Amino acid sequence: MNTRTIPPASTQCTALLLGFMLCLAPRAFADIASDLEDYRSQKAALEAEIKRLDQRIKSTDSLAKEERKRSEVLQDRYQADLKRRRAELDSLQANIRRQASELQNERNRQARAQSASDHIKAYRAALGKILAEMCLEFENLVAQTLPWDREDRVARIQALRRDLETESAGAEEGFSRLRSLYAEEIRFGDEVIALNRPMIRRDGETVNARILRIGNQWMVYQDDEALRFGVLQRSISPDGNINYEWREDLSFEERQAVKLAIDVKLARKPPQMVSLPLSLSISKPEEK
Repeated sequence: MNTRTIPPASTQCTALLLGFMLCLAPRAFADIASDLEDYRSQKAALEAEIKRLDQRIKSTDSLAKEERKRSEVLQDRYQADLKRRRAELDSLQANIRRQASELQNERNRQARAQSASDHIKAYRAALGKILAEMCLEFENLVAQTLPWDREDRVARIQALRRDLETESAGAEEGFSRLRSLYAEEIRFGDEVIALNRPMIRRDGETVNARILRIGNQWMVYQDDEALRFGVLQRSISPDGNINYEWREDLSFEERQAVKLAIDVKLARKPPQMVSLPLSLSISKPEEK
């Protein structure tokens, strides 16, 4: 009798499994190929993405490099501009200090000029006061001289004094005018003139007379008819003022001397010495 060997159970399972696998092998291979193709597609996509990312990284690195260069250029420009501006600021500050020094010097010069101007103004004001005081003294002096246009002479001095007191006339003008007035009075004191003019006698009568004035000290007269003669006599009043009045009680010799002096001055007689009844003494007023 033929006997067959029955394989064990594990062998059968293995065989069945191999058979099953052989049956499923084509389908499995197809799935694997599909998965492999998917993997390849994903790999290509990943590689493309990696390449794109690499390009972006390179582009970003290039931009970063350019940005660094631009930043360095801007930094250099900033430092150069900062250095230039600091130099300009230093120069400006030096210029400001120089201008401030010049301004202070100009202020000092102006202050000195103003001080000098104020000093000159004060000096001129003081000089004007001195000239006004001199005018007052001069006015009092002229007011006591011969009554020959005395009011007009005094009025000119008074006008100058008023102008000086009100500062209508400066010191230079006042000095010039006062000098002219002094010159006029000096000329008045040096003149010896004879002329015809109305005069008031001692008794108040007004007559036409030939008057001989000798400087600012003496005057004599004779009327047109050569009947009345007079010599101006000075007297001092109780208050100290000098007054002038005609002395007309002349002797015959005194009258002849007055007549001769007038004729000599008018060239009616040849030049000669004439002794007139004149004196520099001041008499006291006559008691009435």
